[in-house]
Amino acid sequence: MALTDLPMFQALRQKMQWHQQRQGVLAENVANADTPGYRSKDLKDLSFGDMVQAEAGAGALRPVATNAGHITSGGISAGVGTKVSKASSFERTPDGNSVVLEEQMMKIAENQIDYQTATSLYTRSLGMFKTALRR
Repeated sequence: MALTDLPMFQALRQKMQWHQQRQGVLAENVANADTPGYRSKDLKDLSFGDMVQAEAGAGALRPVATNAGHITSGGISAGVGTKVSKASSFERTPDGNSVVLEEQMMKIAENQIDYQTATSLYTRSLGMFKTALRR
């Protein structure tokens, strides 16, 4: 089993892929800012709880209560997905376009920061494992 096959690394990889897909959707919104009738889109948020539930359903990751004081793991909703959904926007141009460039640029910047954070976590986690294995 490779280090990158661990559930933690798979979750980080999935998060980075989600951010890459979102960047594409947001770039499409900016590219269609002048297209009549175009409505801005965004991806459904990727939920960590949904990712844990999907892994637990597959049998790869299961929380175990080894003490009576541990919290149980019930009530997490299933259904991990990256579905494109229409973004609600209060501004529309006379031709029906709902893309607000300032809003899209803020989302792009936020997405970039989140992607860099996930990449940094992935890199540092790999570094910690490599350091631990050297000793």
